Amino acid sequence: MTDSPGLPGRGSPPAEVLDALEALRGDDLPHEGGRLFAYVFEHGDAELSRLQHAAFAAFSAVNALDPTAFPSVAAMENDIVGALLDVFAAPPDAAGTFTSGGTETCLLAVKSARDSRPPESGGAPRGELVLPESGHPAFVKAAEWLGLDVVPVPLDPVTLAPTADGVAAALSDRTVLAVASAVSYPHGVLDPVAEIAAACRERGVPVHVDACIGGLVLAARRDRGDDVPPFDLSVPGVVSLGVDLHKYGYTPKPASALLFADRDRRRASWFGYGRWAGYPIVNTTVQSTKSAGPLAAAWATFRHLGRDGYRELHGRQLAATDVLRRAVDAADGIHVLGEPAASLLAFAADTDAAGQPLFDVGAVGDVLRAKGWHLQAQLGYGLAPPSLHLTGDAAAAGTAAALAADLGAAVAEVRAAEPDGLPADLVTVLGGLSDGEAPAQLTPETFGVLLTAAGLADPDGRIVVDARANALLQLLDADVRRVVVTLVADRLFTPARAAPRSAGGGGSEA
Repeated sequence: MTDSPGLPGRGSPPAEVLDALEALRGDDLPHEGGRLFAYVFEHGDAELSRLQHAAFAAFSAVNALDPTAFPSVAAMENDIVGALLDVFAAPPDAAGTFTSGGTETCLLAVKSARDSRPPESGGAPRGELVLPESGHPAFVKAAEWLGLDVVPVPLDPVTLAPTADGVAAALSDRTVLAVASAVSYPHGVLDPVAEIAAACRERGVPVHVDACIGGLVLAARRDRGDDVPPFDLSVPGVVSLGVDLHKYGYTPKPASALLFADRDRRRASWFGYGRWAGYPIVNTTVQSTKSAGPLAAAWATFRHLGRDGYRELHGRQLAATDVLRRAVDAADGIHVLGEPAASLLAFAADTDAAGQPLFDVGAVGDVLRAKGWHLQAQLGYGLAPPSLHLTGDAAAAGTAAALAADLGAAVAEVRAAEPDGLPADLVTVLGGLSDGEAPAQLTPETFGVLLTAAGLADPDGRIVVDARANALLQLLDADVRRVVVTLVADRLFTPARAAPRSAGGGGSEA
C-alpha cells in the first residue's frame, strides 16, 4: 500500500499520535471555559466528564445493532426513555427510541407520520409537511429524503412564532404532519403548541414537537414552579416529541431521543426486512451498526446527576441566560428578538425610521470574537432580521457577567466605526443571481476567484468567516445561498492525497 498524507507507511507510537491530534485542535474554537455560546453544551463538571468518558469507552465496542446479543443496550435505552417519558408527561402506552441526534430524531418522526397516514386520507402521490419558518432545517431534509413537500408557515412579526391560524391555513388533505418548536432554535421562542395541536386535531393532522434544544429547560422551569404553557406529550394531538440529550441533558455527543404517544407510531418509524438470506433486520434508527458508547455515557450521566443534579445545572444556566438578557436590554442599539423561553436568545440591531438596521450586528460578533468569545451569526429571513445567537449553558454561569460587559462595549465600538463594505461589483454580480443561474455560474473555480476578490479567502485559500461573509450571504436569494454554502463545504472537505506516480512508475501494492 502506498503512503498518503492520511495513511503513512510506518505507524507512530500512541503518544505521538495523541500529540498530533492535540495539534490539530490548535485552530478549533475552545469547547471548555464558558466562552463558546454555540455548538457545545458545557456542564463544567470535571468529575462528570471523567465518568462520561469512561462509560463511553467501556461500551464503545458494543454493537447496538442487536439488543438480543447485547441486552445491556435495551436495558440502558429503556431506562433513559422511561425517564424522559415521565419528564414529558407521556400517556401510559408511550414509547421511544434513543437516536444519534436531533436530525435523526426529526427524520424518524417524519417517517413515522408518513407511514402512519391512513391510505384513505388522500390519494395524492406526495404528502405535505407543515413547517413554520423558524422550524429546524432537519425537517426539510427529512421531507426531501422521504418524498414529501414542505409547506412553510410565516411567523408573527412581534413574537417570531407561528400562529395557530397560520398553521391551520397551511393544512390540506395531503398534510402528513405539522411541526411546532419548544423552543425554536433561531430565537428561543416557544410556539403555541396547545393552540396549534387543537387546530390540527380539527383536521385530523398529528403534531410533532421539536423540543430538541428547549424541552429539558422548559421542563426544568415547570419543575421550579414557573408558568410554562403546555408543550409536551400531555397535549392532545401531539403524537411525538424530540429531545436532544447532548444539549441540555449534558451528555456527550451524539445522543437524542424520540418519544411517541403510542407504540404503533414508534414501530412506524422503524425499518424491518426479511426478504434476504441473512440475519433478520430490525433497525430502530437510521443507523444499523452503531456503537453503544453514546448510550452508555448518557445512561451514566442520568444516574450520576439525578433530578437534583439537573435542577442545579439548569438553575445555573437559567441564571446565566438572565444576565445576558439584561445585558442586551441595557446595550444601546440592540434588542432581543421575540420572548425567549429557555436558555437561548438572539438579538438584532435597532432600526431607523425606514426599518433598516442601524449597523451590521454581525460586526459585533467579530469584535467579541477578537476578545475570545464566540456567538453564532444568523441570517435574516422572512420577518426575522439578521441576528446574533447565544446558547447559554451551565458553564456560562461563571462567564456571563464578563460577556455582558464586553457586549455593551462591542456594540458601542461597532456603532462608532466606519462600516467595512463589500466590493460594489461583487455585490452586483452575486445579488443578481437566481437559483437557476447559480449552479452554472458559480463553479468551484469561479467561486474561488470571487472569494479572493471579496477578501474572504486567505493566501492559502482558506475561507475567512466573519461579518462580511454573512453580509454577502444576506444579499443572496435563499436558494442561491444553498448553492454557495454547498460550495464552501466542498472546498473545506478536500481530501489529502499522495502525489501521483509518474508514468511507468509501477503499480501500487494492495
